[in-house]
Amino acid sequence: MTTNFVEELRWRGMLHDIMPGTEELLNKEVTSGYIGFDPTADSLHIGSLIPIIILMHFQKAGHKPIALVGGATGMIGDPSGKSAERNLLDEEALSKNVAGVKGQLERFLDFNSNTSNGAELVNNYDWMKDITLLDFARDIGKHLTVNYMMAKDSVKKRFTGEGDGMSFTEFTYQLFQGYDFLHLYKTKNCKLQMGGSDQWGNITTGTELVRREAQGKAYAMTCPLITKADGTKFGKSEGGNIWLDKSRTSVYKFYQYWLNSSDEDSIGFIKKFTFLSKEEIEKLTKEHNEAPHTRLLQKTIAKEVTILVHSVEDYENAVKASSILFGKSTADDLKSLDEQTFLDVFSGVPQAEVNKSQIEEGLDIVVAFAETGFLKSNGEVRRALKENSISVNKEKVQDGFSISNADLIADSYVLLQRGKKKYFLLKVIS
Repeated sequence: MTTNFVEELRWRGMLHDIMPGTEELLNKEVTSGYIGFDPTADSLHIGSLIPIIILMHFQKAGHKPIALVGGATGMIGDPSGKSAERNLLDEEALSKNVAGVKGQLERFLDFNSNTSNGAELVNNYDWMKDITLLDFARDIGKHLTVNYMMAKDSVKKRFTGEGDGMSFTEFTYQLFQGYDFLHLYKTKNCKLQMGGSDQWGNITTGTELVRREAQGKAYAMTCPLITKADGTKFGKSEGGNIWLDKSRTSVYKFYQYWLNSSDEDSIGFIKKFTFLSKEEIEKLTKEHNEAPHTRLLQKTIAKEVTILVHSVEDYENAVKASSILFGKSTADDLKSLDEQTFLDVFSGVPQAEVNKSQIEEGLDIVVAFAETGFLKSNGEVRRALKENSISVNKEKVQDGFSISNADLIADSYVLLQRGKKKYFLLKVIS
């Protein structure tokens, strides 16, 4: 083993519970360990980054990571941390989600089968699909009592005022997840399951099944759930989840989420979401504390995570997009943005619609500013033009200028501006 995996997680604040003997096992031999990913959507969101990063640390430490996509358990829904029954997905939607999640996981782990610790990707639907209810009840259900299952926090909370009880479907979830562990233990010698701290009950159901059904020894480890200092939910913005898929959350918005982290959150985030060394982080934290207004930690986190999830080029484009509102930029910078990024950058800016024929004929600058409601009158526009405070797509224009097709951003927009901070969008419609 190249590094002490448990110690790595410990100093990064990524260790919550660990079963006795786990650290000794990992220090003694190359171990196969797995984490499950729930395919409730066709993309993971940033809440899944911690388990992904844990698997990456696991592989870097010389161990063999297994990423399990819950094609079968996703049909049931994990009750852990939930106060109400989930909406169940149909098979077609689930298959689409499984494919999307698989594609994302392949970006983060080394699946080279020629190495001794090459990662593996498995789908529990592959071994669950042929098991009958009678076989499962007879071969698996008999090993765990209802009393044992009722004692789990994920179950108990649903019967103590935090919900409306629980259906039999959700009640069986821990048995199915436990069976996954048993199956991987038997077929891939997988001895460790990891997950969030809310998964402890489900994971230890698996270790118990391994002990009772296979007379084996399996291990468990969890990481803390990510919380934010201000009490708001991690991984959410005003627009909803922050997704790893750029078609769901633009790279600009993704980058901005990390850039806008509080100082308090950033101290924890840089340990958990980057692979920077302890010494590098201590140095950055010291520099940040000496000049917090430079937001060094936030900029470093935003850079590292954006490159990890997307690419260097995407990161550079996000930085360029970020500078458009507050820095010096050109019409060419604006035109280099895709439509979604452009709209994200200028989210909340008032807008009006103009007909495409007006643009094709040449839309006079006074008309563009006055008749769309941006400025109050032709006179106000002309005074602003004399003051040299009118811009189209971040470039100053003079009286007599006409907006044409050449000024369109993403074939649909023109950015009007008075002074440094007052913006207005023209949306071109057919």
